[in-house]
Amino acid sequence: MKENTTKPGYFGTGKQLVPLTFMMLALCGISFYLGCAFSSTPSEQVLVESVQTETSVAETTDCIPIFKHVDFTPCNITLQDMTPCTDPKRWSRYDKHRMAFRERHCPPRTERLQCLIPPPSGYRTPIPWPKSRDECWYKNVPYEWINSVKANQNWLKKQGEKFIFPGGGTMFPNGVGEYIDRMELLIPGMKDGSVRTALDTGCGVASWGGYLLERGILTMSLAPRDNHEAQVQFALERGVPAMLGIIATQRMPYPANSFDMAHCSRCLIPWVEFGGVFLLEVDRVLRPGGFWVLSGPPVNYQTYWKGWETTEEKEKALLDKIEALLANMCYKRYAMKGDFAVWQKPYDNSCYEERKPETYPPVCDDAIEPDAAWYVPMRPCIVPQQEGMKKLGVGQTPTWPERLTTPPERLKLIQHTSPKMFTADTQLWVERVNHYKQLVPELKSNAIRNVMDMYTQFGGFAAALNDDPVWVMNVVSSYATNTLGIVYDRGLIGTYTDWCEAFSTYPRTYDFLHVAGLFSAESHRCEMKDVLLEMDRILRPGGLVIVRDGHALLEIAGTLGKAMRWKCTRHDTEQGPEDSDGLLICKKDFWQVSDEDSG
Repeated sequence: MKENTTKPGYFGTGKQLVPLTFMMLALCGISFYLGCAFSSTPSEQVLVESVQTETSVAETTDCIPIFKHVDFTPCNITLQDMTPCTDPKRWSRYDKHRMAFRERHCPPRTERLQCLIPPPSGYRTPIPWPKSRDECWYKNVPYEWINSVKANQNWLKKQGEKFIFPGGGTMFPNGVGEYIDRMELLIPGMKDGSVRTALDTGCGVASWGGYLLERGILTMSLAPRDNHEAQVQFALERGVPAMLGIIATQRMPYPANSFDMAHCSRCLIPWVEFGGVFLLEVDRVLRPGGFWVLSGPPVNYQTYWKGWETTEEKEKALLDKIEALLANMCYKRYAMKGDFAVWQKPYDNSCYEERKPETYPPVCDDAIEPDAAWYVPMRPCIVPQQEGMKKLGVGQTPTWPERLTTPPERLKLIQHTSPKMFTADTQLWVERVNHYKQLVPELKSNAIRNVMDMYTQFGGFAAALNDDPVWVMNVVSSYATNTLGIVYDRGLIGTYTDWCEAFSTYPRTYDFLHVAGLFSAESHRCEMKDVLLEMDRILRPGGLVIVRDGHALLEIAGTLGKAMRWKCTRHDTEQGPEDSDGLLICKKDFWQVSDEDSG
């Protein structure tokens, strides 16, 4: 009898031997794939496939893959303050004209960091608000350029283990409080709630914005990454709203008619050069009736011209050019006294229509949407006021805090929205935030100051936190419905971004990140791993994350979060276990890099 050559555990003989285990794995893989294909949403399917490429399925239990953790190693300590889209090491590649090289230039995905940004040696938990406004740990932002070069201007001082912020500045030698007192005498709307949102261009360490908070004015402080080392990082370490940015060739990432007031204190922006395009961009983001405040050159040149190392004639000529440009833009001089010059934007288009046809600057045509502001070139023209908007201007919109919950007139410009929807959304987020506070005790303490809502619609999450000692950066995706104007209408601040790229901030600048629905909506464009790595970069050690999304997505986010040294737990929403969404609450571990594990 011929010997049976079939070995235990195999089907077939000779070259046709197929391991049983291999067949089982293949069948399980096919079943799992088909299950994902027919039971998951498209975005969930993409994310599952994405994570499978980053993990290995080494074990199976009833055909359910068990993902091994992805390993994210610490980056080299030299990258502790890495800002990927404003990286000084890449500046030489870009145009120097109009400072374009200091704008956003993000690396391609193949060059994105796949490691965890470490904190500097000796990093400590930031000082809580409101004490943080006036002091921070030196080791958290260990840069002394401003301290040494700007010592005579009293921006900050190093005392022992801390930096102290006396509230000084180039144009406020007697302190920023006294400076604001003088400004309020010229602009009464700063005291009655008419002026709520402000933009500070070239903000320094954001003392102006920091001291306005106690007066009910919320400021977006803007400064580039430049030789003024870590201005924005200092501001955020203090608990003051700020972000990296520059007025150069691209529009600022804010919608038209956003700010009640814009401010420049010796920010040295050449307002009348290049056809006045920089001032025209400020005009775009100012509300009708909004105020532009200028202090420093050339204002009050009669007093200061010698200290500015210039001539009296040159500064007078510059002021005359600014006034002429503003007059052509239909601005009115509102006040000019001492160190301040204040101009007011017109409330409607009537003045533009009365100008001579050849008047410069021209009124923009409708080729580019006024609110479009993500990688959109600035244009040397006046953006006209939106027709039919009667309650958009300063003093026309409800005063603060009534405007927080009043449905904005601008809602009618956005399809599929209504005042009823806005009111319902406001109440919904009150309920959701109350639930969050039951799950996250830190939300009821002063442990959290800098908050980001990474995928907002109307700013309802931020509105629900209005009575808490926090401020919220409301982020509207550049690929989502453009609702950021609504956020500003209710007296809040925010920006556009694309979460496939890095955000315009330094590492370790936010205490709490809230992300609701982002992965469901945009995972067809952005890999979850990249977004979570960016969240880890901007989150402070010990910081918190709440992800609100579908359960399958939360499972993957939890796996990646654990790989980033986050401690994550799953929870039900306020609707209970029947809700198709769930919550993933994570806390970033407090770790420091050592020489041997720094890649």
